[in-house]
Amino acid sequence: MDTGKARFVYRHLTVIGNESLRAAEASECASDQGKFWQYHDILFQNWAGENAGAFSDSNLKAFAVKIGLDAAPFGTCLDSKRYVDRVREDIAVARSQGAASTPTVFVNGGKIEGLADYPTYKRAIDEALGKAR
Repeated sequence: MDTGKARFVYRHLTVIGNESLRAAEASECASDQGKFWQYHDILFQNWAGENAGAFSDSNLKAFAVKIGLDAAPFGTCLDSKRYVDRVREDIAVARSQGAASTPTVFVNGGKIEGLADYPTYKRAIDEALGKAR
């Protein structure tokens, strides 16, 4: 629902090396077919440790097929490294804003680092909305 009260911005922040960079690129290729969040979810479900091979190009392509993406354009996109500059720009912006781990969530200038529970996020959003009134 668009109420104009909040804005959500997602930025890639790769912190575990080349595999996470390629996974971020692949998620942008999935976005070309309208399935960014489905691809995002399958990446997190299949993470197996830092640069352990879970995000090899062949696995990234297999994940795309698993969630119903058209394999040919996805593979062409990934192989071309179409989104490498965009991902690197996201990383630079995230770091310039003080993000050093994932997830990092900013709410009205406040930073929540690491995975937090729902009440933590809700409290930060409610406080920000209260200040905006």
